[in-house]
Amino acid sequence: MRQLLCLLAMIATAGTCLTACQSGTSAATTAARPEPPTMETNSSEGLNLDSLYIVTNYTKKEYRVPMRDGATLFTQVYSPKDDSKEYPIMLFRTPYSNAPYGEDQYKTGLGPNMRYVYDGYIFVYQDVRGKFMSEGTFVNMTPHVADKEDSTDIDESSDTYDTVEWLMNNIDNHNGRVGQWGISYPGFYTAAGAINAHPAMKAVSPQAPIADWFWDDFHHHGAFFLPHTFNFIARFGQERPELTTEWPPRFDHGTPDGYRFFLDMGPLKNAKTKYFGDRIGFWDSLVAHPNYDEFWQRRNLLPHLKDVKPATLVVGGWYDAEDLYGPLKIYEEIEKVNPRTNYLVMGPWRHGGWNRDDGSTLGKVYFSDSVSWYYQEKIEYPFFTHHLHGGPEPDLSTAMVYETGGGRWREFDSWPPENVQKRTLYFTEEGLTFEAPAAGMDSTSFISDPDKPVPFTEETATGMTREYMTDDQRFAGRRPDVLMFRTEPLEEDVTLAGGMMTHLKVATTGTDADWVVKLIDEYPPDHEDYAHNPEGVKMGGYQQMVRSEVIRGRFRNSYENPEPFTPNEMTEIDLPLQDVLHTFKKGHRIVIQVQSTWFPIVDRNPQKYVPNIWKADEEDFIKATHTVYHSSPEGTRMEVTVLPE
Repeated sequence: MRQLLCLLAMIATAGTCLTACQSGTSAATTAARPEPPTMETNSSEGLNLDSLYIVTNYTKKEYRVPMRDGATLFTQVYSPKDDSKEYPIMLFRTPYSNAPYGEDQYKTGLGPNMRYVYDGYIFVYQDVRGKFMSEGTFVNMTPHVADKEDSTDIDESSDTYDTVEWLMNNIDNHNGRVGQWGISYPGFYTAAGAINAHPAMKAVSPQAPIADWFWDDFHHHGAFFLPHTFNFIARFGQERPELTTEWPPRFDHGTPDGYRFFLDMGPLKNAKTKYFGDRIGFWDSLVAHPNYDEFWQRRNLLPHLKDVKPATLVVGGWYDAEDLYGPLKIYEEIEKVNPRTNYLVMGPWRHGGWNRDDGSTLGKVYFSDSVSWYYQEKIEYPFFTHHLHGGPEPDLSTAMVYETGGGRWREFDSWPPENVQKRTLYFTEEGLTFEAPAAGMDSTSFISDPDKPVPFTEETATGMTREYMTDDQRFAGRRPDVLMFRTEPLEEDVTLAGGMMTHLKVATTGTDADWVVKLIDEYPPDHEDYAHNPEGVKMGGYQQMVRSEVIRGRFRNSYENPEPFTPNEMTEIDLPLQDVLHTFKKGHRIVIQVQSTWFPIVDRNPQKYVPNIWKADEEDFIKATHTVYHSSPEGTRMEVTVLPE
């Protein structure tokens, strides 16, 4: 039906659909005789009917929108050619380029998906301050200015406000309602835009939003996520000397083997001397701020999510390798001040998977069909349609959460759910059990060698793979430097809902150490194989990672003021794991792995305490023997919350 409508529209407007509108104030150079519009295409087959519908029914204009401090931000506006009615505005702000540039070049898709295009919206795309074609200086995770005194006090909240104000006064045929959405970094800009928002801003959807870069993306409890940060900064972090429509070139590792590349790189300080030089200013900031000091604290958006009046739909993926912390925390903070129209969606997705694939699988793991379609059609579309287009009030629960393991969507009045039971998983010599062991304490030790770190995946990759969060963990459990604790096969389904807290009782012969905890669902030996996998991939005995976390041991008491371990002294470390909604089915086993290296996803800890690991020398990296104490009610254990059926 959609293709038929598009075809009819093309026929009805034949002769005009290939001419780009050039009237009005524009950032582009106006040509005497415009060339036919061209469009990006994501298919080798060329243009599709959706793309043709856009160029046939929408006019693209480019503007420089002034901010309160005088800087102008490059902004593209796609408006319906039918000016007989009014339309809501959908805003998207990004540091990642709004290509293609030029009023005669069109995107192949607009908004969250094409359904919005057919409904009729005014779509606005903007390069944020200091990126690509926008003026000003770019600042990573722009610190929010709570008390603005004059026009020099600018942040992403004020830039968004000024943009909406300009749109209200300069774009025709709008209905006075604006929505904003964005995934990842654009998700941060969406959340920031909701603070002290313009009265016209009625609905926002921060999706996989960054909340705090000491917790999202780059660090986990102080442990540095090396390949993800290195690869991102190597390109994104290059200075932009002038306005441009082009990305810098990608970094060439010279090998597909990331484990070998980063091991050969040596200590972190070699990244600058071998590869970056003085080209990457933010890398220098990382080196200068290894702890959670004022530099990072100012880039924490969470304390500022107080005056949030637009309706909010916060979206995240259970297996988002980049930004899992952000959506859960941003939802939690907004819920404190605006619970009436604040919603959370968590699905079985990779980073942005709800908008990039059907969500039915990730790596070798199958969930269920139409996961992304359900979100797009049953949740996101009714949300925006109601608040922006005057549609009926959507029938949405506070939390719409996909139950992994169980393969179904669940709805709750709050997140985490209230009707949960607190239980404890105890680590023992025999394995893992919900039954408290007798008094006493046993221990298990292993040697941790920074020169032979535990790999995070069996795959060959130079970056942080999107599938690692559901990867089979049997390869790791076979190493002597990985401890594994397993329950007996479960006699009934066990559904965990919410966060978990691991209480580690550990010691080391060194003075520093990382600690990694992985929660795993071990399938029974006769588990069915999945149709999406290549022939020969067997799921029997598969150990699917459900959740994982790491803490740099020096931060066990404070992220601002690290401290060394006392060699051979038993120490307790509390390591929280991010939320899950996962069912371990009857016949499966719950497995927990404990290790100290996780390479190269996490950089190597020297295991000898140095004030700043970013400046460690090769000789600082030493072997150490780590010990985990267990088999006691006060030994190593994990507190979980179980959702009753």
